[in-house]
Amino acid sequence: MSVINIENLTKRFGNLTALDGVNLEVQEGEVYGYIGPNGAGKTTTIRILLGILKATAGTVTIFGRDAWRDAVEIHRRVAYVPGEVNLWPDLTGGEVIDLLVKLRGSNNKSRREELIEKFDLDPTKKCGTYSKGNRQKVALVAAFAADADLYILDEPSSGLDPLMDRVFQECVLEAKKNGKSVFLSSHILSEVEKLCDKVSIIRQGKIVEAGALHELRHLTRANVLVETGRPAASLAELRGVHNIRENGQVYSFQVDTEELGRVINYVSQFDILRLECAPPTLEDLFMRHYETTGGIS
Repeated sequence: MSVINIENLTKRFGNLTALDGVNLEVQEGEVYGYIGPNGAGKTTTIRILLGILKATAGTVTIFGRDAWRDAVEIHRRVAYVPGEVNLWPDLTGGEVIDLLVKLRGSNNKSRREELIEKFDLDPTKKCGTYSKGNRQKVALVAAFAADADLYILDEPSSGLDPLMDRVFQECVLEAKKNGKSVFLSSHILSEVEKLCDKVSIIRQGKIVEAGALHELRHLTRANVLVETGRPAASLAELRGVHNIRENGQVYSFQVDTEELGRVINYVSQFDILRLECAPPTLEDLFMRHYETTGGIS
């Protein structure tokens, strides 16, 4: 069942086209990664999903309802965590959590207490005294304590230390196990790779790659390290071999996935003593799209 459906979404701000024909679909029980550099259009997409902005063109539905017209109904089933959390400074963290959870019609106190303990949050302190990381914890506890069907997370682990980031990841996987859907926008590519079933890469308002991670592997290069008993002549001249480095008879290089078998077969004639082959990562795929632009903003 489709939880989020975006078709030909376009959003313009005057002469600026922030989103240009975006298409994506999130299924029930799926964790969907949405990645791209700052200014690519990720947050604009999320604001349209939340009914904060109205699309210039295209259709956006959540649970089969129009994201703009039916925003109030949709919000009853959605939990949202932004990357920059602003809280009421004179309320305690616990009071804010209670308020946000009750707004969604939930009242599972045991779940609330479990999450507060997991995230190592002191709920008695006023929000005005919290660090960025602690403000993020308040929003995450409130989101995962609610019985939502869809979690929309925009850089949700921003400000968390590695231990708390692991707790966050556990919460996402638990939500997935319970049949919930998660739409995750993140700069942390390793996090997206661990959690997401599918991913879309957005660049300058357009989706440049989309699909299940295993389907996108062919678009990247595998990382190979090989040690041979004899010098591997002409290795650098093989089709598909890139960025080769030599240290004696130890060679490290990247190879286009479709050429991997042929390259390994060629190297085998030089008596392989050691061979390491790492599958391409999401970061490899991401950087391949941006390496021609001089980096990520």
